[in-house]
Amino acid sequence: MSTATLLLGLVISILLGTLFHLWRGGKAGRLLLYLILSIAGLWIGHFLADLLNIDFDKLGQLHLLFGMLGSLIFLFVGHWLSLIR
Repeated sequence: MSTATLLLGLVISILLGTLFHLWRGGKAGRLLLYLILSIAGLWIGHFLADLLNIDFDKLGQLHLLFGMLGSLIFLFVGHWLSLIR
């Protein structure tokens, strides 16, 4: 995997995490949580699509659709779990 792919995935996941934070709100701790969840979800979604040999959603070497889907799933589940006390 090239450096450009890593940077593209990082930029997209950070963008999704910050947009989710702007939508749901919270303090700096929530922003950090959303960024970590978004990055982890994007890369897990990417590697899952790579493992399943899905090729229709690629942008360069990055499985964009499955990466973004994984990121959003991680963000929603992480937000939901963070509300439980």
